[in-house]
Order: sequence, then structure tokens, then C-alpha cells
Amino acid sequence: MADQPTLRALLRRRDLELRLVSQPTALPVGALERPLRWVHSSDLADPTPFLSDDLALLTTGTQFDAAVDGNGTAGTNGASDIDAYVARLADRGVLGLGFGTEVHRSGIPDALIDACALHGIPLFEVPYRTPFIAIARAHSEAIAAQAYARRSWALDAQRGLALAALRPRGLEAIITELSRRLGVWAGMFDAAGALLHSPSRDAVDRELLDTLGERVGDVLARGLEAGQSLTIDDRTFLLSTIGRGGHLRGVLALEIDTLDAEARAVVTSVIAMSGLALEQNEQSARSRRRLHSQLLRSLLSDDPSIARRVLGSLPVAPVVVAVSGDAPAAALIDWWERQRTEHGVASFLAESDDGVTICVAAEDEALIDELAARFGIRIGVSEPDAYAAFSRSHAQALAALRQRGASGVARYADAVGSSILSALATDEARLVAESHLAPLRAHDIGTGSALEQTLRVWLEHDARAEQAATALGVHRHTLRSRIAQAGALLDIDLASFPARAELWALLETARD
Repeated sequence: MADQPTLRALLRRRDLELRLVSQPTALPVGALERPLRWVHSSDLADPTPFLSDDLALLTTGTQFDAAVDGNGTAGTNGASDIDAYVARLADRGVLGLGFGTEVHRSGIPDALIDACALHGIPLFEVPYRTPFIAIARAHSEAIAAQAYARRSWALDAQRGLALAALRPRGLEAIITELSRRLGVWAGMFDAAGALLHSPSRDAVDRELLDTLGERVGDVLARGLEAGQSLTIDDRTFLLSTIGRGGHLRGVLALEIDTLDAEARAVVTSVIAMSGLALEQNEQSARSRRRLHSQLLRSLLSDDPSIARRVLGSLPVAPVVVAVSGDAPAAALIDWWERQRTEHGVASFLAESDDGVTICVAAEDEALIDELAARFGIRIGVSEPDAYAAFSRSHAQALAALRQRGASGVARYADAVGSSILSALATDEARLVAESHLAPLRAHDIGTGSALEQTLRVWLEHDARAEQAATALGVHRHTLRSRIAQAGALLDIDLASFPARAELWALLETARD
């Protein structure tokens, strides 16, 4: 690749015989390495209105005639004028000043050398035998050579990426090739914001990678095609979404500040190829999900033989079966797939009308808790059992899932250990209970009484008036009056045990 068109590259040209006058150690860091856009010549006292940023200015010094005597010495006022001249150049963004000697005067005025040192502008001598036009032409040729080298690099990179796409693991090969060509860290994140592949994963520590994953998740959550830059711990990443708006497939992350036109074209082609690869992967995943849904039906017949023949293996028994009705199926399945590939966790997942069913070995049950926490979902989990009892385990998971609660894991063993009423508290049962208690609750709301609370405390004390009245802080006759009033509203004879048992079931089932 050709040298970058910088001032240092220009000074290295032996045919120009340019000589750096400024002391390199006195110049700002990188002063000679900044990209040089153009070379211009002028002897105006103030050429800045006609200059652009990031150029080198060439002059013969005729504008200094009034400031410098015949010996090249400047008086106080002359030195001040020269300093103001250089200051204007520095403010305009001039990267270097070339002084043509032996054209109008011999040597370079000391005041100019001092002013350039003060303002951090590299000063170089242009000998008489080197015309200014030769310097401008040399720099123009360098720009052309650099542009040709970048175009050649881009074409070669495109060929390398095309060959990488033909390899068995095409998507990973593309990302690896892109990282090598750009010489930067690269990572491909899936639609759930998890890192799918990075050829140099260890180059980014785990904490920073987690933060990057969260930022990627935010970009995907917005669902818009975007390219943006973000900085984490003084490290800058460019994020480019893959897929169309509203249907994003993932994000390509590169640890780089900016991309020139050629590199941007290469990255764009990678995004296109990655989008196609991820789309194909998604189609393949949909086919696998349909197959697994069919295999779930055979497992629910308590016969694992068909699933074993199709899949080759199943998690080792005893297994637990888990069901989640509100899980994001694709993201959840992707997460379990990573557990399989990265940690060797055997599992079976399938979608059905009940939600996503997960089957894992009992020793891997803790992963279900991790899954529920990661996605903020509720999961019902069965007791460990053999495949011959798969349908019963599935029913247990559904029963546990129906128990009241927020997100998290609900285990059938806990539901059984709590109460038969809790197990029977379905949405339908709660509607029936609320309908039966409606007259009582309407009376409490309308009169400000607490008949429902009185009934609950009374039953909690085994229908003993003395103890219940003490707990409520009322007289036992007041308690008995409230009980009679509540029985009349509910049309229940609370003197019998069956009526009391039914009332307790109603109160427990309709509990808020």
C-alpha cells in the first residue's frame, strides 16, 4: 500500500530535496503524520482567506520585505508582524510552511523560524533547484497512488470475503476475514443482543463485552436500521444493524473510529452478506422448530424413541420439563443453542399452543432459573422423572405455570407442598369465587363495613367466636351479628362445616 500523503511522506521524497528546519522534538505530537490534503503557494501577507484546511503552504518570503532587513534580521515590529502571520496560518489549519530559499532572499529569517516553533507549525526549506510546482505535483501523485492503493485493497478484500462466504461456517469466516482485513476487533451480535462470533473474543474483556451487548440490545429494541458510534471505557465502536427496519437480524460491531469510503464499501458488503446468511439461518431455524414441535407430540405419548432416532440423542434421564407461555421463542431458543455449543448442555426445546417447552437433564435445572431471570419470564417446572412419564411432567409444568406469581420459576413441587386450593386456583375458579362473594364485597364498599375480613378472621380461628372477636378487637356479640349478616348476604348457612369449608375455598381462591 502506498504511503499516506502526509507532510512526512513529502519530506521523504529524495527528488525534492526538502529539508525540515524545525526541530522534530519541538513539534506537537503527530504534527508530521496528519493527512495532507493539498500543497499551495502564496506570497500574500495574509493568504488565509484563500486557503483550505490541512494543506502545506509554500512561500518565497516577499511579504516579509518590510519586516526583515537585507541580512535576514527582523526588528521588534518586524518580528511581531511575522509572528502574527504564522499565528494566522496556525488558526487556519495549515499543516506546514515551506520557504523557498535563494529565490528572493538567501536563508530563512530567524523570526520566521522562531514563530513557527512557537505556534507548532513544521517549517521546511525548499532549495532553489526545486520548483514549487514540482512539490504540488509530487503530492498530487501521492494522493492518486493512495487512492489507487485503497481501491486495490477494497477489491482484494471483496474477493477475500467472497471466498470466505463459501466456507462451511460462512458467517463466522466472513467476520474473521473482515477483522483481518481492517486490522480491528469485530463481533457479530444476534437479534437477542448476544455475541454470535468474534475472531478475537479475548481482545475485549467480559465486562466491556457485556456493556457492549446491552448497547447493542438497545439499538435492536428500537428496531430501526442504523449505524452509530459509541465509546465505552475510551474504546470506540461502530455499530451497524443487519436486516431491514422492523425486522433486524443482528448488529456488526467494529472497534474503529471512522471508515474511509473504501473500507465503508467493504463493511457494507459484509452487512449484505451477513444479512443473507442470517436470513438463511432463520429459515433453517424455523424448519427445526417445526420439526421439534412434531417431536414434542411423540414425547407427550411417553415414547422417546422417535425423537431419539431423529435427533440422535436426548438429555439424559431423569429430566425436568419446563413450560413458559410468554417466552420470546426465537431468542430463547438461540440462548439455549449457545448453552449447547459453548457448555455442552443437552436440551430439547419445542413450541406448541401451551408455549415453549424445555426438557433438560435434572442436573442442568439451574439453567432454567438463569433463563427466567435473563428474559424476565415466568416458567413452570416439573419434578424430575423418566421419559416414560413425559406427559405427566408436562402437565406438572403447566400446573406450576398456572400458579399465581410474577416472573420467575414456579416449581410443581412447591405448588404441591403449599395447598390443594392453590393448585385449583385457576382463572376460571377465581371468576366463580368472585361472583359468589360479590354481594358481600358490594355491601362492604357501600357501607364501609368489613364483613369479608370478619369472615376470614373467624374461619382462621376455627370459627371460635371468643378468639376471633379478640383478634378483631370487637365484642363477641358484634362478631356473631356480623357472621349472621354475612351468611344472609351470601345465602349460606354458616352453622354447618361444609358451608364453612366452601366459604374458606371462596375466600382463598378470590384473594387479591
